[in-house]
Amino acid sequence: MPASTRTDPYKNFNFRVEIEGITIAGFSECTGLNAQVDVIEYREGGDNRIRKLPGLARFGDIVLKRGITKSNELQNWFRNILNGKPDRRSGSVILLDDDKTEVVRWHFSEAWIRKIEGPNLNAKGNEVAIETVVLTCEGIEREP
Repeated sequence: MPASTRTDPYKNFNFRVEIEGITIAGFSECTGLNAQVDVIEYREGGDNRIRKLPGLARFGDIVLKRGITKSNELQNWFRNILNGKPDRRSGSVILLDDDKTEVVRWHFSEAWIRKIEGPNLNAKGNEVAIETVVLTCEGIEREP
């Protein structure tokens, strides 16, 4: 019996985030890599069926979580938005295999920081202080 070739799925912890070609400090979590198309329903004259057409494309907010460091790159970007300066950037979330080789890339475009949330601080704890950054974007596309 010939040996079968099995392809295991990639692990979800090997990833990095690049914004405008710069690798930003390691994130511990990334969610929101989704896209959807609205459905437009209509009915023609005497037809008893509902017709469906593709409508507007919508893209999820990308939520990134990381331990707070000295780096203030994301805070400076957010400050531009707060001050009314349009500062949209493109970037990628890159999935890596066990050898740290790029295997899948989700490219996002026209993104800006919608929200930054500081950590939950607790004098009785000893966990890493995690900040949350929410990016809103106008496009997400998976590249093989």
